Order: sequence, then structure tokens, then C-alpha cells
Amino acid sequence: MRYSFRQLEVFLAAAHFQNITRAAESLAMSQSAASSALKELENQFDIQLFDRVGKRLQLNELGRLYRPKVEAVLAQATELEQAFSKHSEVGALKVGATLTIGNYLAVGVMAQYMNTPTHPKVSLEVANTRTIAQRVSDFELDIGLIEGELHASELEVLPWRDDELVIFCSPAHPLASKGTLTDDDLRQATWIMREQGSGTRQSFERGMHGLLSDLNILLELEHTEAIKRAVETNLGIGCLSRVVLEDAFKRGSLIELTAPEHRHFDRQFYFILHKQKYRSAGIDAWMELCRQL
Repeated sequence: MRYSFRQLEVFLAAAHFQNITRAAESLAMSQSAASSALKELENQFDIQLFDRVGKRLQLNELGRLYRPKVEAVLAQATELEQAFSKHSEVGALKVGATLTIGNYLAVGVMAQYMNTPTHPKVSLEVANTRTIAQRVSDFELDIGLIEGELHASELEVLPWRDDELVIFCSPAHPLASKGTLTDDDLRQATWIMREQGSGTRQSFERGMHGLLSDLNILLELEHTEAIKRAVETNLGIGCLSRVVLEDAFKRGSLIELTAPEHRHFDRQFYFILHKQKYRSAGIDAWMELCRQL
């Protein structure tokens, strides 16, 4: 074989950090050793994988073409190494989840996944749909769990489970005692909303089609708990996933409001994976645990 796994690791680290010094540090190598490994890889095949601008390394077209293939080779090699070492086939995972899923569903899945004899590690990054999708696209996450619709040619988007958004208010709000809301009620209300780029905001705007320009949005917040607290203090009304609100509804600290019949807030949660990433046993096991929720 004309290349080594170490050379491939240096290539991926350089692609990630765009700097050979930081790539070397991440692999516990000297800068000169990392530079030599990358240079030897390119020289052996008479190719150039990066455009070099000063100390910055930028993947060129050929580098971008080979990156997913190298990712797949190293993922398979890691899994084989685990099997040779008699470890579980279910290995460490890098998972990304949107805020609703990450804060209310993913932690339970993590506990089950890690509760095996070898205790595989899971790192969980929580961010909005746009950020998680970009991280999966860049091979920085193994799998993403998102609550927004997504169209990206390099990603595979797989349905996971149904969800719905619910409009809610504090018990002291004037709408708390009203039956079904009208569009005029929605226009006149003050809203506390999730930020642009979140899956929740995307689903809300789809359900409010035709009314968006008339809505009075007082606050846009990144965290669901902050929105719940703001609504509890009667700053306005909100719209979040039922998953987020169930406990508050049981306690009576928040009140569910009935949307107009023609306003629909049903949606789905999705898995997202890079189409060119190797599907490991760990990814399959994670998805199965999610489906069992």
C-alpha cells in the first residue's frame, strides 16, 4: 500500500484546521512530521490536495473530492481495530442535535447508548438546524438530529418521528380562558419566538403563512427555557414543541392555546447523514435507539 493511515489522518486534520501546525497538535505530532506526511502523500501520487496561501491550507477541488473517501476509509479502519481489540462494535459517536431534541430527547438516548460493557463515548453538540447541517456536511459530526426541513444535495435526510408545535401562554394572559383562537387573536398578540435559522421558527412560519408580516414579535431567543420563562412572566405568548411544554402544562404554569383550525403545526424530526460517510454500526445502533423512544 502506497499510503499510510497516518498520512490520511494528517490530510483530514489539515482539511479541518486549514493549518498544519494546528493539525499536528491535534494528532500529537511535530509540525515537521505532519508536513512531511502530507508532502509524501501528495508526492507518492503526484497530486496536490491543497492550495497554500501563507500558513493557510485550503482544500482544492481534488482535495474536496477525496475527503469523504478518506473519511470512510479511516472510519472502517477504526471499526476494524475495535473488533480486533475485542471491543464492542458500537463505538464512539459525534452527534449533533437541535435545541429541542438535544435538551429533551438526545440525553436519554446517550444514556442508553453508553450503557454497554465497553461504555462507548458520545459527544453531543446542540445548535440550530442550520449549524448542525453545516457540521454534518463538513464531516465534523457523524449524525445530526434536526427539527427543520432541509434540502442539501450532499446530505441524506431520513424521517424519525412526528412532532407538533403548540401555542401557549401564562395562566394570567387574556387569551388563557379563550377557546379556539382566531387569526385576529394571533395578529394582536405579542410573541416570544425562537431565532431565525431554527427548525422551530421554520415550522412556525409555515403554519403562520399569510400572517407573518402582521405579527408583533417582541423577543427572539435561542433557548426554549428562556422563551418559557418569558411567557410565564406574561411578556407574550409563544409557540414551541409539545415535547418542551408537557411538564409545564401538567404543572399549570403554562396554558395550551388552540390554534385556528386552518393553521397546522404538525412536523417531523429527521436524521441527517452525509451521503458519502461510512455508516458504522454505532450510527445504526444510535438510530435504532432513537426510533425506540
